[in-house]
Amino acid sequence: MLNLAHEIVITTNSMGIHNFVTIADLSREKILYMIKTAQEFEKHPNRELLKGKVVATLFFEPSTRTRLSFETAANRLGARVIGFTDAKVTSATKGETLKDTILMVSNYADVIVMRHYIEGAAQYASEVAPVPIINAGDGAHQHPSQCMLDLYSIYKTQGTLENLNICLVGDLKYGRTVHSLIMAMRHFNPTFHFIAPKELAMPDEYKLYCKENRIKYIEHTDFNDDIISKADILYMTRVQKERFSDLMEYEKVKNVYILKNDMLKNARENMKILHPLPRVNEIEYEVDMNPHAYYIQQAQNGLYAREAIICDVLGITFDEIANDNTIIE
Repeated sequence: MLNLAHEIVITTNSMGIHNFVTIADLSREKILYMIKTAQEFEKHPNRELLKGKVVATLFFEPSTRTRLSFETAANRLGARVIGFTDAKVTSATKGETLKDTILMVSNYADVIVMRHYIEGAAQYASEVAPVPIINAGDGAHQHPSQCMLDLYSIYKTQGTLENLNICLVGDLKYGRTVHSLIMAMRHFNPTFHFIAPKELAMPDEYKLYCKENRIKYIEHTDFNDDIISKADILYMTRVQKERFSDLMEYEKVKNVYILKNDMLKNARENMKILHPLPRVNEIEYEVDMNPHAYYIQQAQNGLYAREAIICDVLGITFDEIANDNTIIE
C-alpha cells in the first residue's frame, strides 16, 4: 500500500543526479517553469540540443503514447534512442535484477526513461543509477510525465491552473494519472469531483492527501450531464483490466460510465475533455468531433512536455533553450 508520508522524495540521488520520479516534489514555481519550457518547445520542437546524447527507454510494461512520445522527443532534440519494449527479450528473463539492468544500461545512456509494473521501481532505480531516471509510470502509483502534459493541456485550454473544477471519472483506484494530477494541482486551489463506482473509488490515501493539503473534493457514483455542466475539465479514464486479479470484478465495472454527446449539451464553453488514453468504451467515437474533445491534442502535447522533462534532468536551462541556435525549421 502506498505510504504518502514517504511520497515527497528528493529529486537528486546521493551522486547529485537530477531525476524525474514523482510529481509530488515539484513546487508551484517548478510546474509553471516546466509549462513555460513546453511552450518554447511547441514553438520549435526540432533542435539539436541533445546531439551526441543517448536516451534509453526501458519499458517493462506495454505502452504506445508514452514510449513513442519520449522517443520522438529525444529524436527531435538530436539524441539517439536505445531500449526495449518487452522485458521478455531482456536478461530479466534470466534472473537479472532491476539494479543490474539499470547499472548496465547506465553504461550506454545519458538518461533512462523507465516504465515498470512494480510501484516504487522508478524511485529505486533513481537511487542506484549514475544517470538521470525519468519515471514513465510505475504500477498504479504515479505517472509524472503524463501529469506534466495534462497540466500543460489544462493551462493551454483554460489559460490558468487556478481555481478550476476538475471531474475525474472512472478508474480512480488504479489510475496513476489521476493520482499524480491531484498532487500537482495542490498548488492551484482546485475543486475535484471524484466520480467512480465504489469498487474503483479514490483510495483513502489520496483523500487523506487532499485533506492534509486543503484540496476540496466531492465524491459521486452517478455520472450525468448535471455534474458535467459544472466542470472546467472532464478527465476520463479507462477501467484498467490489467490491474484486476479477479476478471469477474472487471466485467462488473468495465462499462459503468460511458461519455456520449448528449451528455455535453449543458457543458461550459471552456470545458475540455481529457483522457490519458488508450480508451476502450468510456468515450463514444461520436464525441471525437465535439468541440469539447481535447484528448488527441492532449497526446500531442506530450511531445513538448517530454522534451522539457528530458532537457531538465540533463541540466539544460530555459535560457539555454530560448537562446538555442540549433533550431531546425
